[in-house]
Amino acid sequence: MACVCSHAPVARRRRHRPHASAIGESCAAGVTVLWVDHVRSPLGTLTIVAAGDALCALAFPVARSRMLARIPSRFPGVVLKRRRDPNGYATQVQAYFSGDFEALDGIAVDCGGTSFEEQVWKALRKVRAGATMTYRELAEILRRPRAARAVGLANARNPVSLVVPCHRMIGTDGHLRGYAGGIWRKRWLLEHEGALAPSARTRRHARGD
Repeated sequence: MACVCSHAPVARRRRHRPHASAIGESCAAGVTVLWVDHVRSPLGTLTIVAAGDALCALAFPVARSRMLARIPSRFPGVVLKRRRDPNGYATQVQAYFSGDFEALDGIAVDCGGTSFEEQVWKALRKVRAGATMTYRELAEILRRPRAARAVGLANARNPVSLVVPCHRMIGTDGHLRGYAGGIWRKRWLLEHEGALAPSARTRRHARGD
């Protein structure tokens, strides 16, 4: 993704404040505990990071290290602990891959972005399964018609794959653009949701053939 052009909105990153329930899981010394789990999918094992009442991160294997490296800056003093299916998120992800495209809709997220990034991610959640939107169209929805590149950058920084469906963003020419999980996964997801016609090549890639 190219650098944000000069007309793109500039937002100061907010200092993250953990949710009340996350604080409830914290130690007296100010250590915030987040829960980690892994869920298998046709596209590889995803990593889940959850607070007491919100999903903080969901990443494919290729983006796992980068996602985990960002957690301490979002949650100073964080301690990650394993918990099976925190808040039922793993079950909901599995339901999505089984064809229930509304299974992720009710999940609360804590993404820790700038004001502009949060606007982009909130708008992304309104793009329904089976549909796509261009970066320019989303910029126009946000009343920032010249900020398509800034939208793309925010899209690339989305820490919660699938739930914030950045895979539904496409180029103005209809081509698939960069995706943290890999373009082949983006195509697979759009085919899974019915936005693209299924291709034998994508199915082979998912199976590892």
